[in-house]
Amino acid sequence: MNRQQTIARTASLSGAGVHSGKPARLTVRPAEEGAGVRFVRTDVTDRDAVIPALVTKVTTTELGTNMSNEAGVSVATVEHFLAACSGLGVDNIIAELDGPELPILDGSSRPFVDLLKQAGLQQQGAPRRMLKILKPVEVRHGAKFVRLSPGKGFEMRVIIDFPTKAIGRQEIRFVMAPGAFARDVAWARTFGFVHQAERLHAMGKGLGASMDNTIVVEGDAILNPGGLQADDEFVRHKLLDVIGDLFLAGGPIEGLYEGEQPGHALNNQLLRAVFADATSFAWT
Repeated sequence: MNRQQTIARTASLSGAGVHSGKPARLTVRPAEEGAGVRFVRTDVTDRDAVIPALVTKVTTTELGTNMSNEAGVSVATVEHFLAACSGLGVDNIIAELDGPELPILDGSSRPFVDLLKQAGLQQQGAPRRMLKILKPVEVRHGAKFVRLSPGKGFEMRVIIDFPTKAIGRQEIRFVMAPGAFARDVAWARTFGFVHQAERLHAMGKGLGASMDNTIVVEGDAILNPGGLQADDEFVRHKLLDVIGDLFLAGGPIEGLYEGEQPGHALNNQLLRAVFADATSFAWT
């Protein structure tokens, strides 16, 4: 996979945003070599509505990764879609959206993987640009930390630790390889806690959340009638989020990522810390 990829044709899906609750239609279109991933708000006509999927465009990271451009046009909860792009090796794509937030769908990346496969992958002529990590870069916040270190390929190690017996301490190691994301990660759903619901609603968040798109935890119990798809679905979803967040580097990463209780904010800070130190990386 040393050549850039786009998609072969246009494809669409629709759904509501997990936080806004507002419906939106996502249409993906092929993009030229070197274009990267670009979100376009088709419902905004009076300003520049293009938002490049880059770490510098991230404006908020509470409950998701959200981006804005210089004109103040935003797009929310991008991480599940970007994880699918990363996992399938899609470098260049136009993602048109007629609402403020990407659809949550089933709470995983699987519908986005299916959408991209429906559109077909198209290899391009230009070589793929890789972000090679040259020395360790780490960000800490209390007991939480994230780190990128030199390594071959793209390997991730993620640990989460929650006091509820429904989750507990979980760890996963993953190497990005053809087919691995769709097989091992894409289907893992997002999760939330009943005790947080009132606070989220008061903030105008979680308005589109339901057991159709979220694993719901109350105390030590999982409330979803179907339960989990795997005992470690929680940490697999956290890994999914990491993959989506790191795709905002602007190209695939060659290195080792380690995260202890990672989150969107720490992942964003980590990429910014890498780019702030020119001796820590090289584009190859």
